[in-house]
Amino acid sequence: MKERLNKIQQVRIKQHVMMKTFTAIPKEGRIHQPLNHFDRKNTKTFPQRFMVNEGYWQRSDGPVFLYIGGEGPLSKYSLLYGHHVEMAERHEALLVALEHRFYGKSINPDGLETDQLRYLSSQQALADLAAFHHYISQRFGLSYKNTWISFGGSYAGALSAWLRGKFPHLIYGAVASSAPVYALLDFSSYNRVVGRSLTNEAVGGSEKCLTEVREAFSAVEAALLMGNEIEVGRDFRCCESPVKPEDKIELVQSLAGVFMGTVQYNEEGLEFNIVELCDIMTNKSEAYKQEEPYDRLIKLMAMYQAKVNAPCLGVSHEKLVLELNNTKVRSSYRPWVYQTCTEFGFYQTCEDDSCPFSHMINLQIETKLCSQLFDIPQYSLPVYIDFTNQYYGGKRPQTRRVLYVNGNIDPWMELSVTWNDRMVDNDSVVLINGTAHCADMNQDKALDKPALHQARKEIERQVAKWLKMHHGTI
Repeated sequence: MKERLNKIQQVRIKQHVMMKTFTAIPKEGRIHQPLNHFDRKNTKTFPQRFMVNEGYWQRSDGPVFLYIGGEGPLSKYSLLYGHHVEMAERHEALLVALEHRFYGKSINPDGLETDQLRYLSSQQALADLAAFHHYISQRFGLSYKNTWISFGGSYAGALSAWLRGKFPHLIYGAVASSAPVYALLDFSSYNRVVGRSLTNEAVGGSEKCLTEVREAFSAVEAALLMGNEIEVGRDFRCCESPVKPEDKIELVQSLAGVFMGTVQYNEEGLEFNIVELCDIMTNKSEAYKQEEPYDRLIKLMAMYQAKVNAPCLGVSHEKLVLELNNTKVRSSYRPWVYQTCTEFGFYQTCEDDSCPFSHMINLQIETKLCSQLFDIPQYSLPVYIDFTNQYYGGKRPQTRRVLYVNGNIDPWMELSVTWNDRMVDNDSVVLINGTAHCADMNQDKALDKPALHQARKEIERQVAKWLKMHHGTI
């Protein structure tokens, strides 16, 4: 869903940029980064892609806004559109962006091989950013007078916070949007928030909606466990019948994924928003009042497949493993799965009773890919995840001048910083009522919720305050 959302947003942003009277075209470049920053004897490198937008930079001592790339390709529109771009224009900032190692074009030809993926980690990524800071500073003749502010969303939001925490002498302040700074193996609370958001009347949910979703998934699970997988496969237009146990789980995960993605990216332009999804699941009009929740779920999935132009629903676990083991095809999914196995977890299970979907989605199934793809034993994952939290501080990161921004219907807020018990000059939080994942990072639109408008004003105030503090004018 994230890849589809990115494509939708690219089209929307392109239209917006074309309407502007002035557009500064970002310049793209490559720097050769050490494959391993922590082993000086290893002289291997990889080409890392970056972009620079000088269009708003008017003063040699002007600020530098660093946009951090996450688990996907970096787009030139990252320096042409977004709330950080609006602020860069106001503050006459130099805009720079760095693509994350092993994603997009920032990878060696053999980069997806398992023995190469050991060089993929958030620690290496932070070292890349520090080296990039040095490169940009030399290239543009920057000094201590130039205030660096970092921006990022989701995983990149966590990187923004961690970069400020680990390199405070390089980054003066950081905005961390929807940032999961707390690594968690069993992220069952993700689906608890999904269920809660489906009942939230302010965004189009209702208790009835959640009840219908629960009943629909109970019916799917019962049919699969009773041996009716052929019929279920036909009902949901599966590419293959979900006969094998792992294929049944793939089907349930695919069905649940539509609801999870809808909540996470509500009103961002995906196939449905919460209002539309709940309208379908609770439709009691004369034409539909005889339908069971299972039937409405079938109808919802048919609409979804039509919207994404999918002739059928792929549920073969074997095919999934084969695709993820293909190291010749550039994909963002394989390296991200590797990072979940070695650093973060983030497995969105359904073992908690609050989950509105099926208990078939369990931790054992979610972590099995680690051993299937990378020969990482499942028992080792808790050790890796504990290290991540010890290294960065978990939900109480020892950072100063980091602004943590979250939407209260976004499931990822469970792993972010959403309270504010710090001193005024330390970290701050913004919790936006009725908004979802990274919504604050978009440019201000007239139809945005008042709470979202207010949140962006608060972000602007904080960034302006940091700039004044650094120059001693406050």
